[in-house]
Formats: sequence, C-alpha cells, structure tokens
Amino acid sequence: MKTGWPAAPAIYEIDTWPWLTGLARRLGRPVTLANVPAWVWDEVATRGMDAVWLMGVWERSPAGLAVARVNDGLQRAFRHALPDLTPEDVVGSPYCVRRYRADERLGGPAGLAVARAELRKRGLRLILDYVPNHVAPDHPAVTRHPDWFIQGTETDLADDPTGWFHAGGRVIAHGRDPYFPPWPDVAQLNAFSPGMREATLAGMTDIAEQCDGMRCDMAMLLTNDIFARTWGRYAGPPPEAEFWPDLIGRLRERHPEVVLIAEVYWDTEWLLQQQGFDFCYDKRLYDRLAHEDAAAVREHLAAGRDYQDRLIRFLENHDEPRAAASMPAGRNRAAAVAMATLPGAALWHDGQFEGRRTHLPVFLGRYPDEPVDPGLRDFHHRLIEVAASVRQGEWRLLPTLGWPDNPSHRDLLAWSWDSALVVVNFSWHASQGRVELPWPGLAGRAWRITDRMDGRVFERSGSELATDGLYVDLPPWGFHVLTLS
Repeated sequence: MKTGWPAAPAIYEIDTWPWLTGLARRLGRPVTLANVPAWVWDEVATRGMDAVWLMGVWERSPAGLAVARVNDGLQRAFRHALPDLTPEDVVGSPYCVRRYRADERLGGPAGLAVARAELRKRGLRLILDYVPNHVAPDHPAVTRHPDWFIQGTETDLADDPTGWFHAGGRVIAHGRDPYFPPWPDVAQLNAFSPGMREATLAGMTDIAEQCDGMRCDMAMLLTNDIFARTWGRYAGPPPEAEFWPDLIGRLRERHPEVVLIAEVYWDTEWLLQQQGFDFCYDKRLYDRLAHEDAAAVREHLAAGRDYQDRLIRFLENHDEPRAAASMPAGRNRAAAVAMATLPGAALWHDGQFEGRRTHLPVFLGRYPDEPVDPGLRDFHHRLIEVAASVRQGEWRLLPTLGWPDNPSHRDLLAWSWDSALVVVNFSWHASQGRVELPWPGLAGRAWRITDRMDGRVFERSGSELATDGLYVDLPPWGFHVLTLS
C-alpha cells in the first residue's frame, strides 16, 4: 500500500450536504466545511478509522437541479424519504457535476482545504469523488469540446427523446448504465476520445492535489469492451490502449501516493485491480451478507488473498439501502463483524452507526429526523477499534466441524489473523461446532481466551484446542472476536 496508508483502511463516507445541514440545525447557525467545530471532527475521528470520504463536494449543476425538480419519479422518491419535503431540500445530484470545484455553498475550495487540514490533524486521510463517465448538461465542455461526448443525430433524438438532448447545436447522449434507462440529468462522455482522456487526466490530477484518495464512479463503464458494447457505432472504433492503465500510470507519476477506489459491478473487480486501482467495490460480498447464507459467504471468501486485499467491503453506502432497515434483527451486527474483520478495506456510511433507516436520495440536502440507537452506535465504535487491532499478519479461512446429529456448524463462519480468531453464526438459529485452529504450539498449556467485543474470558486446555479445535456455541447471529494468551 502507499506510504502513509494502512494496508486495510477503514473509511467513513459522509454525505457532505445533508451532514452540514444537520450540523447547522444542531448549532443554530450556518455551517460549511470552513467552520465545522473541532469537536465535530473529533467525533468523526473514531478510533480505528483511517480516512473520510466527503461525498458530493463538487459544484452541482443548475440544469441538473431543474431536471430533478420536475421529474415525477425522483419527486416520489424524495417525498418517500422526506415527507415534509420543501423546494430548498432538493439541491441536485452530486454526480451531475458542473465543475470540479468545491461548491461555494459547502465552503468552496478554501473550506475544503480547511476540512482536509482538520482531518490530517487527527490522522485521517481525505477521499473525494471523480465521475469519469458523464458530466452535467451545462458543463462548459459540452459546448466547447463536443468531440469529448457521444453524439447522435436528429433522428436519434426523435426516436429516443429520453436518451438524447440538444446542446450547442448538436445532439448529445444522456449518460447511462447499459442495464438501466438513461440518466436524464447528465451528458455522456466518449471514453474513446483522445481529448476526453487527456481531460480526464487533467481533472484527476487537479483533484489529487486536494485529497489523499479518489473514488471513481462506475469505473467499469470506461473499459474498452464495456464501453464499445454500450455505445457501439456512436463511440467509434476502440483505441488500442485501455482507458484506465495509461491514465493511472501517468497520474501516478505526478501523485504516486494517491489511493484510487473503483466503484465496479458485473464481476469486473479483478479486471479493474489489474488496470491500476488500489481497491474495488465488493458488491458480491454485500449481496451475500444482506441476502444469502453462510455457505455463499464462505464460497466468496475462498478467493486468493492478492484479490481480497484489494476489495472494499461495505454493508451500506449512498447507493444501497440502510443496513439497519435491510438487515433485520441481529443480521446487521453479524454482517458488520464479518465485514470489519476480513482482508481489504472497510467502508462505513454516515448514519450507519446510529441505526438510520431511511435511504436518502443523493439529490437531497437534509436528512429526516430519526432516533439514535445508542447500543448500535457503541457496538460499531467498539468493532472498528477492535478490527483495527486484530487485522494483522496472515489471514486464513478456517474449517468448522460438527456431528452427524447436529450439522449447524455449517452456518458458522470462521477465520483467523496472526493472533485473533473470528467466529460468526450467520443464521437465524443457534449453532454449535468446533473450529480448527491454525496455530502451532497450543498443546501442553492452559490458554486464556478473551472476547474482544464484550470482554468475556474463557479458560481452555491447549491439548484439547490442538486436537479437537475450539468448541463454540453461538446464539442466532452471535459472534466472537477472540484473542489467546
């Protein structure tokens, strides 16, 4: 990993606009990144956290905002999240970027610099967004550099008015994911355009001067194969060079320490890792922790360490439902223990610790009022601190054993680090089993086993541990994070 970055960082995503709005309401005065109180930054600097992703700091588009205010589907989503919605709550999408300049309403470039300095004082690195696939329809480049964009004809516009729009006397495509309808508030960049590639390098270089890491939105859309399949003849012939490897290589020459995170889907994680990204979203693990069983999680974790070390694990973010709502009962905590103690980076989301349940559309600048769950908050803070201390050295996925009349061990997930053992009962029922331990030298001693999450202490015979493994009996969604002494 880059100098100064831990190998497996814990990252906290803050939805910047509603976060500042909430602070303003708490303090009874306007708050921007320039004047966030020191005690708030102290709260953000949870022990064990390594970086903060200030999501949505760039200048938002008035044209995109106008689209959001008249789009019926978006308005329904807004009112579902904020029943007392007002026009001022709709601030536009942070992924409809008009300029890569910190929005003045959030504190502008000076405020962003202050925030970075405050985070740095507390040992935290700053991560910012880059959106390589599209820009706002009123981005200056749409009219100044139309060759950077996917262009069509009047016939295309007439046949598909939701997929195209007029700009500067030309027909420009709206941005899209090939599996979904076009995004109505953005213009589609052409990843095969040499000018667009150079502009991307310039933009990322400028951002890298303002932060320590970048999260690249929908990064797999820019790979040659996916872009050609999405846009066909409109994109022109694919260039020989892939989009990311050359760009990242040149960026590294100027900013060798910047960490690059790719939002990726469709099993493209390994591809984007090979193309230069430090970490790639692990959406597969999210889906399995949220919706599947222990066997599916275990199968996913059989991948090599070289791959897993460069994944970023999460249970929620600004795109996904709130974990407290989507993972009922104890599943939320069990999944959090699993996610936090695996190899790779861990991504946490503003409001996740406190148990927020409302998924807020990114267009909105205010959270609804929701009660805080103090127990869940304390659990997360303890977990992050413990995870930072145990994720050291070699990681191993461990087998579990059971009995002919009790196969519940199949629902136990277990792995070890150099001096720690994690066991999670990933099921709705109590589970018992034995975990094979990987450490030599257990026999012939008495061992004191401490659960780092709740402080319980167990005394065990080393000979039994070496011969039969560690016996565990966990309630539904129960877990251990154990150290031996």
